[in-house]
Amino acid sequence: MFKKILIANRGEIALRVHRACKEMGISTVAVHSQADANAMHVRLADESVCIGPPQAAKSYLHIPAIIAAAEITGAQAIHPGYGFLSENARFAEIVESHGLTFIGPKPEHIRLMGDKITAKRAALQAGIPIVPGSDGAITRDDEAKRVAKRIGYPVLIKAAAGGGGRGMKVANTAEQLSEALSTARAEARAAFGDDSVYIEKYLTRPRHIEIQIIADSHGNVCHLGERDCSLQRRHQKVWEEAPSPVLTSAQRDEIGIVTAKAIKSLGYLGVGTVEYLYEDGQFYFIEMNTRLQVEHPVTEAITGIDLVREQIRIADGEPLSFTQDSVQFVGHSIECRINAEHPETFAPSPGKITNYHSPGGFGVRLDSAIYAGYQIPPYYDSLIGKLIVFGRDRPEAIMRLRRALDELVVTGIDTTIPLFQHLAAQSDIVAGNYHIHWLEEHLRERRG
Repeated sequence: MFKKILIANRGEIALRVHRACKEMGISTVAVHSQADANAMHVRLADESVCIGPPQAAKSYLHIPAIIAAAEITGAQAIHPGYGFLSENARFAEIVESHGLTFIGPKPEHIRLMGDKITAKRAALQAGIPIVPGSDGAITRDDEAKRVAKRIGYPVLIKAAAGGGGRGMKVANTAEQLSEALSTARAEARAAFGDDSVYIEKYLTRPRHIEIQIIADSHGNVCHLGERDCSLQRRHQKVWEEAPSPVLTSAQRDEIGIVTAKAIKSLGYLGVGTVEYLYEDGQFYFIEMNTRLQVEHPVTEAITGIDLVREQIRIADGEPLSFTQDSVQFVGHSIECRINAEHPETFAPSPGKITNYHSPGGFGVRLDSAIYAGYQIPPYYDSLIGKLIVFGRDRPEAIMRLRRALDELVVTGIDTTIPLFQHLAAQSDIVAGNYHIHWLEEHLRERRG
C-alpha cells in the first residue's frame, strides 16, 4: 500500500481524501495556494507545500508545481479529487511519466469521455441508450436545421468539451436556432478553448439520474446504484439523493447492469459516474464523469462503501473489497450543497466566517473545511460544505435534513442554507415530484 499520497486539491474534497488516507495509515501531503495557507486541509495534513499565488491557473492548475511538490516530499501517488485537474488526461499522463501513480482512471478513458461527442459514440457502441441528436459536431447552420427538423423541436445545443452548463442553449423553433448556435459556440470557445457543439433532443421534464460504477484492474466492475440529481440551477446540481424517488428496484438493477457491462467493455479502471436523463420510463445517456463526484457521500450512506478508500486500493492494484452480489442498498440519503452565496440572488459571498456550528446526531454528516475565523477566498468555487443526512426511508431523511439545517450555523457571510430550509418544506420536494427544470421554475415564481 502507498505510504504517502499528495492531494492535488483544496477545500472539503481535500479534507475528505485526507481522512480516508489517515484511516488507512497513509501520510498526506497538502498543496495550497497563498490564499489557502490557513485552510483546514493544510492544517491537518502531515506535510504541506505552497504551489503558487491565489489564482488557480498559477497554483491548483499548475502541473509543474504539483509534480515538484510530489517529488520533493517523496509522495508515491497523487489524488486529484474533483474539479481542477481531475479530468485532465495530460495531467494523468505526466503523473505516470514521473513514476507516480495517478489515483483515477486511465488517461485514454479520461480523454475519451472528456469530449461529449466521442463519449456519446462510445456509449452507443457499448450498448448504452443515448438522446437522439447529431452524429458529431455541427459546423453549419443548415446542417443544424436538418438535424433539428429530424429529431423535432425543442433542441439543446451543447459544447463538445463542455460541462457545468457552459455552452448549452435551447432552441424552441427554427427561428431561434441560429442565435442559439452562435451563442453556444462563443461560450464554448471562451470556457474551453473549443467551439465545437452538437445537438440533442431537448427533453421537457426529465429527471437527472446517474449510476455510480467502480472497476478494478482484476476485471471486476460493480454498480452502486443511482443518485437522483434533478434539482438543479443553471445546470448545476443543488440537491442530490439516493435512491431516486421514481425508480423501482427492477429499473435500478436493469440500468445498473447495462451500465456496468458497458463500462467493463471499455476496460475502465477506478470510479466513474454515467449520467442519464430519464423520462417516460426511458434512460438517455448524456455524459460520463471520470472522477469522484461531489455527491458521492449519498452513495456511501446507502451502501456503507467508502469510495475514496476503494479508489486508493484500486490504484494500488488491489481488487474491490466487495462483489456486486454483496452490495446492499439500505435506507435513503440526501445531500445539500451549501454555497457561500446569497440564497435568493446567488451572488458569491466571500469573507470571514464569524461563527460556525456544525449539526450532529444520528444520520448526519457534514463534509466541510470551514471553521470560525476562516476567510473564504474569492478565487474559487463557492461550495463551502455538503450536508448529508441518512434515514431508514425518504420521509425520515427529509425530517432529519430539516433538523440538521436548523442546527447549522454559518455567520459573517451569506449562504444557501435558507434556500434548503425552504426547499425541504415544499410539497413537490416532499413527494419527490420534481424534474431538472423544477427549481428554476420555482425560483422564478417565487420572485414573482
